[in-house]
Amino acid sequence: MALCLLDFLCADVDLFPGSASAGSLQTLRLPRSEMSDSIVAQIAGRLSAVTFLDLSYCSKIGAPALEAIGKHCKLLVVLCRNMHPLDTADKLSQDDEANAIASTMPKLKRLEMAYHVISTEIVLKILSSCALLEFLDLRGCWDVKLDDKFMKGNFPNLKVLGPFVMDYYEMNDWDDCSDYSDGSEYLAWEFLAGEMGDYDDDDEIYEGMWDAEGRLEELELRFYDGIEEDAGIYGWPPSP
Repeated sequence: MALCLLDFLCADVDLFPGSASAGSLQTLRLPRSEMSDSIVAQIAGRLSAVTFLDLSYCSKIGAPALEAIGKHCKLLVVLCRNMHPLDTADKLSQDDEANAIASTMPKLKRLEMAYHVISTEIVLKILSSCALLEFLDLRGCWDVKLDDKFMKGNFPNLKVLGPFVMDYYEMNDWDDCSDYSDGSEYLAWEFLAGEMGDYDDDDEIYEGMWDAEGRLEELELRFYDGIEEDAGIYGWPPSP
């Protein structure tokens, strides 16, 4: 799957009507992708127009991939990089990922980093570097300690979710590995809804993927590891 994605994003070919190309993408969702840091480094240069990026549950990428994205995606305002608790349980620190975000993504308005092993210091660096930040998801980032008085005094317009929030994983003992990005994805989408407008039906949603010149603006690829019986429970489409 990662190779197919790489082929599409690296090639200016008419895979869709209207001369679609990766360079015109504004919204890109790749939860659970198996791509690596090296693949991201190859495609990042073709994603300069992306403003919304979902890399949740992509366990094979790290700080190098995020740094490459930050250097090339200068218009990025929403980054979803949530993880499953079991994927980060054996990690000592992911401060390098947070540092890559702080160092290269100053225009972020929404950042989701649920269940990352990060420190208070690196979160404060993100806050000081990303001055436009309006929402920060820190669910399950147990080592982060933010003083309420300090936050209200220095970041009055910032909403922080977590670290101590009872969510889907805690309520289900972390046993279910379903794609919780669905929930956070809708939250992130609502954040942009005022700028992008609402759509009334599927036809309009499809048309909304293309700009006035027929270029692809939105792409979503999902990667499922569960069996087909479980797919129906969570509203996923059946495997091909």
